[in-house]
Amino acid sequence: MNNSRNIEWALVLGGSSGLGLATAKKLAFHGFNILVVHRDRRSELEGIESEFQGIRALGVQLLSFNMDAANAEKREETLQEIKTHLGEGQHLKVLVHSIAKGSLKPMYGETQSTLNQQDFQLTLNAMALSLYDWTRNLVTLGLFANDARIISFTSEGNTKAWPGYAAVSAAKVTLEALTRNIALEFAPMGIKANCIQAGVVETQAFQRIPGYEKLRESAIRRNPNGRLTTPEDVANAVYLLTTEEAKWITGTVIKVDGGESLR
Repeated sequence: MNNSRNIEWALVLGGSSGLGLATAKKLAFHGFNILVVHRDRRSELEGIESEFQGIRALGVQLLSFNMDAANAEKREETLQEIKTHLGEGQHLKVLVHSIAKGSLKPMYGETQSTLNQQDFQLTLNAMALSLYDWTRNLVTLGLFANDARIISFTSEGNTKAWPGYAAVSAAKVTLEALTRNIALEFAPMGIKANCIQAGVVETQAFQRIPGYEKLRESAIRRNPNGRLTTPEDVANAVYLLTTEEAKWITGTVIKVDGGESLR
């Protein structure tokens, strides 16, 4: 662990599993104190707390909030708690957006429920618009450090159509557009913003996609390295984007897929 970074903080939205948890572990290993916002059932909290204890064992602080990151009222309350906890002189170096909450209904179905306006609104709000909401509120409260980094996760569904993925696909495209504009309009504050387009990662969220088994098989077949992307592959790239050497990378989508999208 690099103890020279233990005065810096990272906030991970959706940090209790999958890409978010792997990222929290990676950043903690490199000395970041961690703030995690997650939304999980009570029955899952024991296992999640065990993961968090493992992060604390690295010698960093970890503070968690079990709440809906897309809820405006809860977001404001949580941000005030974070501001109080950080106190004077400590700021967020990194904001990671890893929220996987959306509708996976099909657009058409003779016997099953199909996507409606509310499904799209819920998905867009959670998986895209919340990035801007958190960014704007953090800026307003003066909680970002100089040269802060904002990183979010998109997928190949940003350009490819998959059955049952329409709402999430729309959210990913919106997320990328917001990232570009955040990089542009908050540049005077020193903020850099990027999306990582991960290859197929077998997370709980991925396994909820209708027909995910076929997507998994296709990803392995297309990948020149012959395997799926892991959460750790993605977390490694997140860490790279937080380094001094990455300070000139902003407003872009970076593929972390082992070449899966090449064919």
